[in-house]
Parts: sequence; structure tokens; C-alpha cells
Amino acid sequence: MNPTRRLAPLSLIPAAALLLSGCSPAADGAAAEAGGIQVVASTNVYGSIAEAIGGDNIDLTNIIDSAAQDPHSYEASAQDQLAISKADVIVENGGGYDPFIDTLISAAGSDDVTVLTAVDLSGLLPEDEHAEDEHAEDEHAEDEHAHDHEAEGDDHGHVEGFNEHVWYDLATVDALAEELAHHFAELDPDNAATYDENYTAFADEIGTLTDTASAIKTDADGTGVAVTEPVPVYLLEASGLVNLTPDAFSEAIEEGTDVSPASLSELLDLIGSGDVSLLAYNEQTSSPETERVREAAEQESVPVVSFAETLPDGEDYVSWMTDNITAISDALDS
Repeated sequence: MNPTRRLAPLSLIPAAALLLSGCSPAADGAAAEAGGIQVVASTNVYGSIAEAIGGDNIDLTNIIDSAAQDPHSYEASAQDQLAISKADVIVENGGGYDPFIDTLISAAGSDDVTVLTAVDLSGLLPEDEHAEDEHAEDEHAEDEHAHDHEAEGDDHGHVEGFNEHVWYDLATVDALAEELAHHFAELDPDNAATYDENYTAFADEIGTLTDTASAIKTDADGTGVAVTEPVPVYLLEASGLVNLTPDAFSEAIEEGTDVSPASLSELLDLIGSGDVSLLAYNEQTSSPETERVREAAEQESVPVVSFAETLPDGEDYVSWMTDNITAISDALDS
């Protein structure tokens, strides 16, 4: 699956069946002449990564830039639509996390924009899901109107059981940064060397984060942890930690459905068993059930480490992930 796509005019292709393709050389240099590459990111996490590569040469719009906004249920505004219509590059998570982006793209109907999808770049989507996506694209090639009203099988739809929070996977972030450098250079050849240098520096920082997580893994490999939601699981796994949370509990919290008494009881028993060395808590999706789990962890002296889905004020991606990894290490040492 090509993680970069060009958009055909809206009249030719529905949002649920957008095909991926390469970049059009005709667009090279156009963004620079217009006074900067117009970049739209679904969240400020991806905006920070784009800014690390593009610097002052991009004009960045983050649609989600507050902890009070939930990408899963965000309702786009006319201002968001205007930003998308002017974009040269759009960065989204995909995997059903930020579906409002595809809605905005479809409405814009632009044929001159590059869309980078982190889930596609991650390589983490199960192979059978990729196979289904490719089959859907083949079917579309035979009859472009066959799937006008079908969202299932689209590579940006939610995949049950898949953890779409791929910005917590450092390899994915590195791959996205490299793609950004490549596309920025195509759009603005005069500053290609700058984008390459920025990517090299950013990749070095991601390498340092990866090494730090690996150092934790050396001592903590196999250590059990619990989560209220799977948001930070990729980073926890990179640190050698094993998520023991009942799937039914974390899935219910993530999807906003009722938590069954059985799954809550199972997690509370796990917290009290001594098999959990920390609780990863998503502050942005708290509920009576997650608060109860947090209270149980505190009563059992299990360290609680808070994670988020958007950047804290004053942080960039690297400083934020540095703080997250430090918090994991400190919790395990406590």
C-alpha cells in the first residue's frame, strides 16, 4: 500500500475509495512560489513532526490542537474546510482515528494535494487488512462507482482490534518524517537540502528516544502493565512492557461503550494481584470506570503514568516523547 496519495476530482472518486498514487511533478515549486508550503495536520502531534522538517518554510494548520478536542468525534468547521482546500500536504493518522480529515478532503475535491497517512506508513496494520484494501482498490478500478456508498474496506476506516495510535511508535514517526522531507523537497526544490538536514537531525533524535526505550527494555523486559486505553501501548512495548489489560475493558473505554462489570472486575483484580508495575492512564478519556481503576492502583501503590493524545502546551514531539519515556522509567524504578 502506497502511504502517499493524490486526490482526483470529487466527481470522479468517492471519499471511501480514494486511491493512492505518486506525486505530480507539475506541482514542484508551486508551493514555494506561493509563499510557503501549506500543510494541514489532523492533530498538533503530526503538526509538530511536520514543523520539525519544514521549519519556517511551511505554513502549518493543526485542526486538533487542544486536549479538549477528541479526534474520534470531532466535527469540522468551515475554517477547517478552507484550510484543507488550500493545502499542499495533509498529514493524517488514518485507521479510523481522524475520519473528519477524509470528509474534508472529499468535500474539497482537490486534485493537487499530497496526503500522508501514518497508519499506512507504519506497516503495523495486519496483512489481511492490507489484502482486503488492495482487493477493494482492484474492484474500484473495474467499476469506479461500485463502492460509492461503502465505507467498509476503506484503508482509513476503523479496524477492530488494531491500535491506531501509531504516533507512539517511533519507527512510524521516523518514516513519516522522511516522507515529509521528500515531499517538501519536491514542492520546494530550492530548500531541498534544508529539509534533508532537518530530517537527519530529527531522525537522530528519534534514534536517541529508541535507544532510551531499549535501555529500559534491558532491565524491564516482560514486566506487566495495565492501561485504561491502548493509546501508549506501542511505546510501552518498545520499553519491554507487556499489556495485561483485558481487551474488553480498554476497547469499551476507547469506543465509548459500556464497560461490562466482568471486565472491570477482571482489571481491578489484576491491579490487586501484584502483577502490574504501572497503570498507563489516558487523561483525555476519563470515566467513572477509569477513575475507579486509577483509585485502585493508587491504593495498591501501583504508579500511575498519564499519557495524552495531543501535545502538552509548550512541547514538541521529541520533548514530549522524552518526558513520556522518562515517566515510564521513573515509574518502574519507584
